[in-house]
Amino acid sequence: MRNSIEFEVFGDYALFTDPLTRLGGEKLTYQVPTYQAMKGILESIYWKPTLLMVVDEVRVMNAIRMESKGIRPMDYGGGNTLANYTYLKDVRYQVRAHFEFNLNRPDMAYDRNEHKHHNILKRALRAGGRRDIFLGARECQAYVEPCNFGEGKSFYDDYGGDIHMGTMIHGINYPDETGKDRMEIRLWSPVMSNGIIRFIRPEECTKVRAVAANMKPKHFDASNVESVDELFAEWEEG
Repeated sequence: MRNSIEFEVFGDYALFTDPLTRLGGEKLTYQVPTYQAMKGILESIYWKPTLLMVVDEVRVMNAIRMESKGIRPMDYGGGNTLANYTYLKDVRYQVRAHFEFNLNRPDMAYDRNEHKHHNILKRALRAGGRRDIFLGARECQAYVEPCNFGEGKSFYDDYGGDIHMGTMIHGINYPDETGKDRMEIRLWSPVMSNGIIRFIRPEECTKVRAVAANMKPKHFDASNVESVDELFAEWEEG
């Protein structure tokens, strides 16, 4: 696919929180990563407001295992409280994704050079990302490296059937990505087939709910965003 990238992300723990479990102060992870979590990792590798990162599919490499920990998070009333967080343990995923230009950003039209963006993205991946990588939560440090999607042995290669994950968060619609003056939450029902989850595109999600209104995207232009031409020149010199 045009402007595509394939990478592996791995870490000791992951926490893709089911929001229903937050009501009592606990956190329970989903069994598999959400689209938004993988998109966040992509944006930690390389992000510009010019681009829309699109996650195509993820391959679960290790067996799904969970571990609960007693945590002392800060209490809103002051001090600390007690809670149990349930994490995924020893996770490894292969991800296939690509980027497109964000056409809801006419202020970034000057920055649309896909060849240079693609080359910087691949170079940033080889360097381990431009920002720290996390698997759903900040305490879940992770690492990325290039891979060929589909290579290597997955625990679920020969599972021989589909695993239905039920209704999950797909991701968040932000005003600068949709052209709407509100933030929305998307839901969907993923199916894992032999370890692979193929994501539908954000606009294909039919279960969408607005969670915040009257939001406006931040304005970007050449005065507050380094152009891809300047960034590419810096990387070439480096």
